[in-house]
Amino acid sequence: MKLTTKGRYAVTAMLDLALHGESGPVSLAEISVRQEISLSYLEQLFSKLRRNGLVISTRGPGGGYSVARELHLVAVSEIIGAVNESVDATQCGGKENCHGHGRCLTHDLWEGLSAQIEEFLSSVSLQDMIDRQRVQNASLRQDKVMVQRPYA
Repeated sequence: MKLTTKGRYAVTAMLDLALHGESGPVSLAEISVRQEISLSYLEQLFSKLRRNGLVISTRGPGGGYSVARELHLVAVSEIIGAVNESVDATQCGGKENCHGHGRCLTHDLWEGLSAQIEEFLSSVSLQDMIDRQRVQNASLRQDKVMVQRPYA
């Protein structure tokens, strides 16, 4: 099973946006500094997130991005899917050609694991993540770094 940095970064950036977006749009430069994700990479991710209706952009001074829906309505699985990621534990990508001639002995096992992971990620919303004390603590720590190293 492989969840690439694309999916991880998308979830991280959306969570940052949710944590800091209460007072208005958040710039990608701010997210970039706090999360140590390249600005150009964030721009690519947010283009996909916007196309999939998860964020809205505001242009001009004070512009940036906002979460498009209420936080409890945005599932982690949706974010991962929006950036064209999947959590598939099968070796064949679900095509049942594991050995080139058909399904392998353990295909059902890995397919079941993939379904369990998808179900779990679908059950966790941005609001659920924000409600976790460890997430709050990490956010406060990152905000202190932001004060010490403001974005350009």
